[in-house]
Amino acid sequence: MEFLAREYPDARCELDFRSPWELLVATVLSAQSTDVRVNAVTPELFARWPRPADLAAASQEEVEAVIRSAGMFRNKARLLRATARVLEDEYDGEVPAEIDALVALPGVGRKTAKVVLGEGFGIAAGITVDTHVRRLARRLGLTRFEDPERIAAELEGLLPREDWIRFATRLILHGRRVCSARNPRCEDCALSEICPRVGL
Repeated sequence: MEFLAREYPDARCELDFRSPWELLVATVLSAQSTDVRVNAVTPELFARWPRPADLAAASQEEVEAVIRSAGMFRNKARLLRATARVLEDEYDGEVPAEIDALVALPGVGRKTAKVVLGEGFGIAAGITVDTHVRRLARRLGLTRFEDPERIAAELEGLLPREDWIRFATRLILHGRRVCSARNPRCEDCALSEICPRVGL
């Protein structure tokens, strides 16, 4: 945690958002896509449909056309419109700040819920385990598990709750920029002196 904090002192989610609603939409769109691609799509999306009520009233075809380049656009458009309807009908157009309520929304799993709670509300509901966190946690010897929830539980047991959000964000950034899946840049790594894989 200390090594990563020095390397990424101002770490933040790389999705662009101005509210928990925008973060929820962007996070759903980020599945099997990149933050760069999502950030290219969301300005038009939020300009046309800024609130859940607006997106709920949009046609499937209109939403698909705007988010097409984010991948899996038909399914994502359907899920986002359904989520917008639930938020409008059951939560007065607001994103709930509880994990159980979030995971009950269409297309929202625990990873998305943790991102929204952590980055959107500042609530440490758990460590977000994406592909980068899973890879780095295993490479660093912090877990032997493959299952994201078991990895999250193990990491959460190692760190105080107040560090969960930033730790996950910093691991994600480090996985994207240095410790990639195929060609990790160990010679440039801030964790090289403590990484059990270096020198193997």
